[in-house]
Amino acid sequence: MKIKAIIHPAEEGGYWVEVPALPGCITEGDTMEEALANLKDAIEGWLEVANSSHKVEPNDQVIEIAV
Repeated sequence: MKIKAIIHPAEEGGYWVEVPALPGCITEGDTMEEALANLKDAIEGWLEVANSSHKVEPNDQVIEIAV
């Protein structure tokens, strides 16, 4: 899966990153490398919460799809 993120320089130094497709998915880092590592964690956490917050009814089917 590829997700676009926007990396911004932070006023106090370092970077902050947002993922427009995932509302509220924001992270930061002192270096670009740290910001990107934190971004992967933030996306995984956001998706995990989103997947677990949906109620599955008895007649529903759950599938996984790679995009």
